[in-house]
Amino acid sequence: MRGSAFGDAIVASLLDTDFYKLTMMQAVLHHYPNAEVEWAFRSRTGEDLSTHLEAIREQLDALAGLRLSAEEQAFLERIPYMQPDFIRFLRLFRFDLSYLHLAVEDGELAIRLKGPWLHVILFEVPLLAIISEVRNRARYPQARLEQARERFDEKCRWLRQQATAQELKTFRLADFGTRRRFSSAVQAAVVDWLKRDFPGCFIGTSNVHLARTHGVKPMGTMAHEWLMAHQQLGPRLIDSQSAALDCWVREYRGALGVALTDCITMDAFLRDFDLFFAKLFDGLRHDSGDPVEWAEKAIAHYRRLNIDPASRRLVFSDALDFEKALGIHRALEGRIQTSFGIGTYLTCDLPGVEPTNMVIKMTACNGQPVAKISDSPGKTMCRDPAFVSYLKHVFGVV
Repeated sequence: MRGSAFGDAIVASLLDTDFYKLTMMQAVLHHYPNAEVEWAFRSRTGEDLSTHLEAIREQLDALAGLRLSAEEQAFLERIPYMQPDFIRFLRLFRFDLSYLHLAVEDGELAIRLKGPWLHVILFEVPLLAIISEVRNRARYPQARLEQARERFDEKCRWLRQQATAQELKTFRLADFGTRRRFSSAVQAAVVDWLKRDFPGCFIGTSNVHLARTHGVKPMGTMAHEWLMAHQQLGPRLIDSQSAALDCWVREYRGALGVALTDCITMDAFLRDFDLFFAKLFDGLRHDSGDPVEWAEKAIAHYRRLNIDPASRRLVFSDALDFEKALGIHRALEGRIQTSFGIGTYLTCDLPGVEPTNMVIKMTACNGQPVAKISDSPGKTMCRDPAFVSYLKHVFGVV
């Protein structure tokens, strides 16, 4: 295990991405192959990343050369809801850098994506992983893999000391750490350690490449972009969430049944999440706001619909560590099923390392603005404040 925390390549596989990118991409192929979208990059910490421009460009050139291998195709073919036509399309897919604008503007790194949704959807995750690792290689060139292992062992000791044997039997966690990982080598090691050290708790990884190479389950369903795009895909704005959920159900026929709730706040989501959807979806994912308050709303909603909350699952994925996850688990134990997607805390924690906090979000679909409001201040992202006001008005968001 001893050696550098960095490998030879930052992104060496087309499947080195989050699983929900592939699931959404298949749905886009089947339902919205002509949709045009725009994306924008934002560093939430204000860190100057402009000095890494050329190194990022070098990695993007390598990204453009990736293609699906025969072994990767065979892996996808074993997933029952991945359709043959989509897998054939993925064999033909290449990252087209003409859809990407990368420059330094006003002293800051500026990144924009514009093009067919079907052809730009896969850029987000590897692009963020590239920026994160390029930055970390420059700032922490002496980082060692054993440092990551030492931190990981500390966390595991804490969890085993704090959690009872019964709690560990029902505590479920997954790796969600691709986008802001320290390096690809560290994430691969973390997945290996979780698989070996927590076989009962560890349920999989969002990273499709690592799921394949480590023999674990790929985790994920939909992301914010799925609901955001529907704000401009045809139905009335007030019907956009229902349209997004309905299209998902028609595509996956009961598979991948975890819905993301905070595109326009949890309260607005639950008004659309009626008995029809609540019976068709297995559970909900939390990504902003107080997690226990959110969970109480979900439990109360299921009860109002005469659905036993214990038959449903809540997935938590907002800036988690073991302490937060265990606290949520204890608050909800026996009332509803829970699982925890943990990212930066696992894949970017080495001594002296300050992780990045950056996002690439959809800003427009078919030439019109889209927005995510969420349940946390500071997570709203939209290029048009007037559209945010209109969205809030339509959905009754204060």
